[in-house]
Amino acid sequence: MKIVVALGGNAIAGKSLAETVRALRRIAPVLVELIQKHHVVIVHGSGPQAGALLLQNELTKKKIPELPLDVIDAEVQGQLGYIIEQVLMNEMHRRKVNKHIVTVITRVLVDAKDKAFTHPSKPVGAFYTKAQAMRLCKHGMTYRDDAGRGYRRFVASPHPLGIVESTVIRTLLADGITVIAAGGGGIPVVKNKGRLHGVAAVIDKDLAASVVGKAVRADVLLIVTAVPSVYLNYQKSNHAALKKIHLKDAKKYLNDGHFAEGSMEPKIEAALLFLLNGGKKVVITDISHCAEALAGRAGTTIIL
Repeated sequence: MKIVVALGGNAIAGKSLAETVRALRRIAPVLVELIQKHHVVIVHGSGPQAGALLLQNELTKKKIPELPLDVIDAEVQGQLGYIIEQVLMNEMHRRKVNKHIVTVITRVLVDAKDKAFTHPSKPVGAFYTKAQAMRLCKHGMTYRDDAGRGYRRFVASPHPLGIVESTVIRTLLADGITVIAAGGGGIPVVKNKGRLHGVAAVIDKDLAASVVGKAVRADVLLIVTAVPSVYLNYQKSNHAALKKIHLKDAKKYLNDGHFAEGSMEPKIEAALLFLLNGGKKVVITDISHCAEALAGRAGTTIIL
């Protein structure tokens, strides 16, 4: 069976490298269990690492030329890919599991005419005062208030269309190699006259995982997040955990506004996209319940 695992939330959270490693060690036994039995692709979010790289960019720009956002996207893939590889290989060695794992620096095709480019919605990087942000806006970038916490740079979050390295990833999977791909949502690229060009954007990690799933013809999409299940009326007195639902129900709940923008909403959108493109089921849960959720005893499962 082919499984795409989308790691987010607590899986890579951490203010330091040590915290990130500790978080990954918590899920490593579950991932190695999957790797032993199945063909696995791991897609991870960028966590605070992308913000840290952007901040480094801004703090050192007087001495070191700034790097464009697509290059920073690539840096995040290499940085976190290495850390995930290291943690998983150590766990495999402990369990005497003889498997290989590799990180593929992955480009994700987007449409240059995607409306996201005219409506930047993804906050990235450091916080600024309004006065500082207004000065930065003069350089052609978009800065605005982020939930009352200060002003941040906002970039486009276009819809992923395809994986440039899909053939490579499929070949590696066929050889029994576990692949880490589309880290941080991948590097967004557009095609112009047959040539690819990186763009300043950040792709949602769960949507990218769904497109990876389509590219490798995966059976299951496992979305690892910060909550044990998907909820209706989340954080309200009448909240209810969803256990097993059909695609049509998930679509109805999405349209009814049950899922928060930038939180559970893109995960449900990714689930729908995955199922509509040939996937068999989507499982959404937290680190602690992954094994049980895949067996249908915990978390939320969405099927056709």
